[in-house]
Amino acid sequence: MPNTEMTTVYVANGQPEAEIIKGRLETEGIPVMLRYESAGLVYGLIIDGLGQVKVQVPSYLAQEANEILTTDEAEGSKLADQADDTGL
Repeated sequence: MPNTEMTTVYVANGQPEAEIIKGRLETEGIPVMLRYESAGLVYGLIIDGLGQVKVQVPSYLAQEANEILTTDEAEGSKLADQADDTGL
């Protein structure tokens, strides 16, 4: 991804969440770079911005990445509502 402008499409609260988002986008063929403050990763902190991980994609793929994440979020909400209705 050299010489490619990157755009942040998601800010995760910690490395595990960022890795899930990264994997989801990569399965759709979108290259991903994670940017984070190393102190948050080393110490496992998620306060005052430490521990936040920026999920970045090439700018020309940002719209597609946002659409994927928005669709996934909507589907996740729908599943949660169905689980509430069935008492799970």
